[in-house]
Amino acid sequence: MIRIAVIGGDGTGPEVVAEGLKALSAAAEKVGLDYQVKEFDINGNRYLKMGGSPDEPTIPVITDEEIEELKTFDAIYLGAVGHPDIAPGILEKGLLLRLRFELDQYVNLRPVTLYPGVPCPLAGKSPEDIDFVVVRENTEGIYTGMGGVQYKGTPQEVSTQINCTTRFGAERVIRYAFETCKKRNKKKRITLVHKTNVLTYVGQTWFNTFQQVAKEYPDIETDYNHVDACCMWFVKNPEYYDVIVTDNMFGDIITDLGAIIQGGLGVAAGGNINPKGVSMFEPIGGSAPKYTGKNVINPIAAIAAMAMLLREIGENKGDEKLKEAGNRIEEGIKATTPKMKSQSAGKMGFSTTQVGDLVADAIRSAN
Repeated sequence: MIRIAVIGGDGTGPEVVAEGLKALSAAAEKVGLDYQVKEFDINGNRYLKMGGSPDEPTIPVITDEEIEELKTFDAIYLGAVGHPDIAPGILEKGLLLRLRFELDQYVNLRPVTLYPGVPCPLAGKSPEDIDFVVVRENTEGIYTGMGGVQYKGTPQEVSTQINCTTRFGAERVIRYAFETCKKRNKKKRITLVHKTNVLTYVGQTWFNTFQQVAKEYPDIETDYNHVDACCMWFVKNPEYYDVIVTDNMFGDIITDLGAIIQGGLGVAAGGNINPKGVSMFEPIGGSAPKYTGKNVINPIAAIAAMAMLLREIGENKGDEKLKEAGNRIEEGIKATTPKMKSQSAGKMGFSTTQVGDLVADAIRSAN
């Protein structure tokens, strides 16, 4: 039995989550998986209804009690965060970042996979060329909120944002990346991405830790890229990469570039992972409020997030049935994307619910 907490969130989030749950139902029927789902009403509309200010965080987006309850689940399935009437940062920090920090989801896992039939903006590249994973540190770095502003609003304004890096934080995500590389059974190559020529202090902590952990994995080839060079090679030779490990800020940037070369945010899924705790899985695209309720948003990324959820939780639990269910959803996606005219909202050739039906049908009809 697996218990999944569902947070549909804002905008089109509930719509795409519904299609991911549809795929879960089909895969569960196929492999005989028992599961329970509980939906949580945590979103911008509730925040405003409870009296939260749209301009500054005045009340919690998620309560302490809700966080404690979420800790009792096997995984969290998230739709989207972002409300057009609420200032950017309030919901993101109040929900996403709070959950990452309080649940210690120290790994952000981003597969960059080009599905069959999905147009790639890189000339001549096929699904065989774009198939790698970015492992991003998720709880340290520049996003911890350390810093401040003095003399705000004056010509003398001074602001600081501190890159908080610890050996402990770097080592555990680097070790996770090596283990991921070992399990992938592909190129057996791991690339550290940073900016050691400029960020000499934090960069050296990452580089030295990477070199020391690598000694424990002699069968895995190691490499290093400055982040700017990595962006160049993503475009020129994405087939080179197998597993990339990087810090929070650089990971945030390069995974969006990864999403574009795999066909766009409509197909990109990610996981915020605590290997020994509660992990959260989500589509990478935002809430897309202008498409809310129109049944035109692409649910493929959300369905792929459900596949990730099952595989990752299955891996941690040693549960082959969970992993098989995740793999069957992934195969259902691969059977569906060639039928779609586009991965862009409103241009897919199908509605949101129809794409979900196609994936579910493919799962049910597979051997």
